[in-house]
Amino acid sequence: MKRYFIILLTFLLITGKSFTQQDKKVKVLIRLDDIGMCHSVNEALKEIIKTGLPISVSVMFACPWYQEAVDILKDNPQVSVGIHLTLNSEWKNYRWGPVLGRTAVPSLVDSLGYFFPSRATFNANHPSLVDIEKELRAQIERALGTGLKIVYVDHHMGTAVDKPEYRKILEKLAKEYHLGIPQYFNENYSDNMYADDIGNKADSLYKILNNLTSEKVNLIVSHIGIDNDELSGLIDLNSFGMKQMSKHRQAELNAWKSKKILSLLKSNKYSLITYSQLINDFGLGNMKKPEVTN
Repeated sequence: MKRYFIILLTFLLITGKSFTQQDKKVKVLIRLDDIGMCHSVNEALKEIIKTGLPISVSVMFACPWYQEAVDILKDNPQVSVGIHLTLNSEWKNYRWGPVLGRTAVPSLVDSLGYFFPSRATFNANHPSLVDIEKELRAQIERALGTGLKIVYVDHHMGTAVDKPEYRKILEKLAKEYHLGIPQYFNENYSDNMYADDIGNKADSLYKILNNLTSEKVNLIVSHIGIDNDELSGLIDLNSFGMKQMSKHRQAELNAWKSKKILSLLKSNKYSLITYSQLINDFGLGNMKKPEVTN
């Protein structure tokens, strides 16, 4: 009996130490936005997948290239998939409209049937809450209809949560379809590198990662792409839009692929998780709207 208790005590000490070490690791959740927006972004996604980094991706199911993204993700079921609910179309000469079509949700589109390029122009058209719910529901139904395992919903350019009444619609749909909402799981939203100089993305990301703490799950949102003729031809219709957008996205892709960042993330200091894991551990029923959102 005495020997049994010694063995049990030794086991508890060893596993307890293991759990403590795990708890001290810095938890990082990498989320890639705008997947399915265009071919260039999808190609960049394939490059990230090759690194072996655990990732979560937000797919724009209202965009023309979402089907290619679906094919990529079906071949990579380890990637957690969310819906980047879309109510804006911000690029000159490359625009998209609602899944339901212009006549079904007329308050959400301009005279040509496209989404408006910004939150301000969207709101200036006095969108109907009924139209918003119909379109967001249609995007969710399209996503689920692909056969992908969808685990969360978020929002492109923040429009779907720009007003309390919009946010209530998103929360209602998330609950109805049993989907998580990023930042409702007590994540720490870390500064991303999107606005940093093109030549300093890797250094910025390295600094961000080194400054993270182990107190919460750290969410890092990234926008990637291949700087080719397709992506460089997209010009933001908004004055606040990023200049040389394609170069910025390429630089973010390069940062994630750099040996410096990969070596850091694969060290014992970090524990990389996805939204599938976070939602499973946290529980959908424990979601709570954060006081501050991004």
